[in-house]
This record gives sequence, C-alpha cells and structure tokens, in this order.
Amino acid sequence: MHRSIRLAVLAITMLASGGVAAAGEDVAVQAGAEPRPIALVIHGGAGTMSRAQLRAKDEAGIRAALEQALDAGEAVLRRGGSAVDAVAASVVVLEDSPYFNAGKGAVFNAEGINELDASIMDGDGQRAGAIAGVHRVKNPILLARAVMERSRHVMLVGDGAEAFAREVGGIALVDPSYFRTEQRWKQLEAARRLEQAGGPAAGNAYFGTVGAVALDRQGRIAAATSTGGMTNKRWGRVGDSPVIGAGTWADARCGVSATGWGEFFIRLAVAHDICARLAYGGLSLKVAADEVVMRRVPAAGGDGGVIALDAEGNIAMPFNTDGMYRAALHPDGTRQVSIFRD
Repeated sequence: MHRSIRLAVLAITMLASGGVAAAGEDVAVQAGAEPRPIALVIHGGAGTMSRAQLRAKDEAGIRAALEQALDAGEAVLRRGGSAVDAVAASVVVLEDSPYFNAGKGAVFNAEGINELDASIMDGDGQRAGAIAGVHRVKNPILLARAVMERSRHVMLVGDGAEAFAREVGGIALVDPSYFRTEQRWKQLEAARRLEQAGGPAAGNAYFGTVGAVALDRQGRIAAATSTGGMTNKRWGRVGDSPVIGAGTWADARCGVSATGWGEFFIRLAVAHDICARLAYGGLSLKVAADEVVMRRVPAAGGDGGVIALDAEGNIAMPFNTDGMYRAALHPDGTRQVSIFRD
C-alpha cells in the first residue's frame, strides 16, 4: 500500500469513534449472506481546463493522486469500515497533494493567505460538521469531523475553530507556510493583475475543490468536501464547501459533494436539492443530478459539478465545465479515473 494511503487510513482509524479491522481483505459476512455493495466516488475539482494547458507531468500526477485517494477509501470500505471513515481517508490524501485546491495545494486569498474550509456529513443520523476560514489546520476534513463527533455544534470558523482543534487534540496544526506552493502564488499574482486591469474577479477561473462520497457494507452513506476557496477572495469570503446542503449532503438515500462557483451552489442548495429530488420526486440519481447541475446551475449563471451516489451504489458525476478531476469505485469492483468528458 502506498505510504500516503497508509497514513490516511491510520489517521482515520485513530480518530474514528469505533475501530476498523486491522488488515487486508473484505470484511467477513454471515454464512450464506450476500455481501452488501460498496461504492466510492471522489473529485478534485471542476473548472475551465483544456488538454493543451494540462502538462503531461501534471496530468500523470493528478491521476496518480486520484488513484491513491480511491485506494485509501476503498481500503477502509473493504475492511468493513464506515462510509465516514472512507470519505475522510480519501479526502486526506487529496488534501495532502499539491495538485488540488485543498490543504497543501490551497489557493491564496487577496491578502496572500490560505483560508481553508471543509465539511462532512453522515447520512446515518444526519450528523454533520464543518469548519471555515482556518489557516493552520493541515487536514481540514479531520477538524470538520471532530466538530461533528466531538462538539455540540455544526460549524466553527477562524480562530475559534483552531482553538477547538487544540482543545480536542489529535488534529495536526502547521505553520501557514506549509500551504504555500509556487503555482498557487503565481495564480494569485495573475488574478491581481487581471483585477487591476479591470477584468472579472471571478468567472472563467479554475475552481478546485476536493470531495468524496461513499456507501459502506452497512448501507450507510457519507459525504465530505474540502477547499481553499477562490483565488484572490476577500473579506473572509466563504463558499459552498463547508455549507451543509450546498456543497455537502448525505442522507439514507443519497450523498453529494460539489465543486464549482460557490455562490450559486449556496443559493440553489445544490447538494440537498439533488437528494431531495430522489426523496420527494422519486427521480433516479442521474436524472436528479443532471437536472440540477446541467440546467439549474447554468440557468442561474454558475458553473461546476458534483459527485453523487445512492443507496444502491449508483454513481453520477455531472459537470457543466470543460473538465472535472474525478474517480469512482463501482459496486461491481470496476474503477475509473477521468478528467475530461471522455
């Protein structure tokens, strides 16, 4: 197992309220019983990207990181771990990669600071946790989970969220310089030049966010999302990623993690809307996700994509941008890793 995957699974196991089997193969099932399906879908952001702009080296690195994140979540699920454990393990791998706008690869705000947001939701009991505007939390998704499991609250922000991290322990805090990458700094400089020239502050920009949705052996669904937000954002701007119902949602039937222009995903409560169409309208996952992502969001002026799955393990990954970094483990064991529409 790749070292980053082992570390992610170890971190999740240590933080989980319940233990996960120690090693290896699928969890045992009762004699004569068919094992329930597992499924996992992850994303590394949707936005304007082209084959010509994506260097071969970067594409290889992105695909490898997506594979590693899928491996981490799958390892949890096959050992009988919970969907919450699985999505957290997958997102930790993506947060630790400089290729994605979350954790290590987070973008800079207008002051040249990294501000990190994350949320997680357990469809079994509708528990949720979120954090926003933190600067020192190495893996924001783990702090969001701690909020869900170890506090009376749903969302904590800024210095208060970091104080909570210190109080509960087990959450790695780093110097803010950890998050700096040269690529993200150059993106900030380019955004500043565009703004000074009177160009748009947003739009036609890359919106990288990471997320995961999982279905475990017990039929439980969980979803998680993590982001550095929007390059050159100001005034403590917070997008949809930490907003339950907008960027993240999970219930007994459906789970969603979103990526895109957060203001529109908040206004349309995108993640919840998709799952509500299953619950109240009887729509299939694909039809519900397509209706929201391919029709409602563009009609409002926004763009982006989602990953979603239902209780049968059906997966949907619609996006209305040029591409979306994504990967999936289907119930039949097949895997896919994709960037563009093909």
